[in-house]
Amino acid sequence: MRWAKRDAEAFLTKHPLPREPIPAPDPAPYLAALAAATTTAHASAITQHLLDAAQPALHAVSDILAAIARWDDRHRNAEPGTPPKMLMEAASRSLSVLGLADAADLALLRAEYDPAPPPPPPAKKRAASNLPPAPPSTPPAGPAPGR
Repeated sequence: MRWAKRDAEAFLTKHPLPREPIPAPDPAPYLAALAAATTTAHASAITQHLLDAAQPALHAVSDILAAIARWDDRHRNAEPGTPPKMLMEAASRSLSVLGLADAADLALLRAEYDPAPPPPPPAKKRAASNLPPAPPSTPPAGPAPGR
């Protein structure tokens, strides 16, 4: 690792990259809103605003990781578990955070606003009705069909 860092110094001088971290959203407004939330709709609004705020950064990270994986066409014939495939998987997983959080939020909203109907009540026994019991089934008459 030390030698790779040494070998990259001249390259980074010609192509400087930012040293500061990618800006993260300020969590304070989200946490303050969450503390004041009293309904599922409130929590969902916070979730959706957070996902909207994080989406550009996560897409950018995903795009860069995929570009690194594709660098020098190393990904084309790469086997599973190799660095190019691992980078492609990391690119995909960085976006799956958005999809998973959105699916969870939608499930919470559906449970609150569109719950499944209650199961039907158990069927009443025939003895409680005025109808006579159903006749027993009779076996079919005649010879059984051949094979």
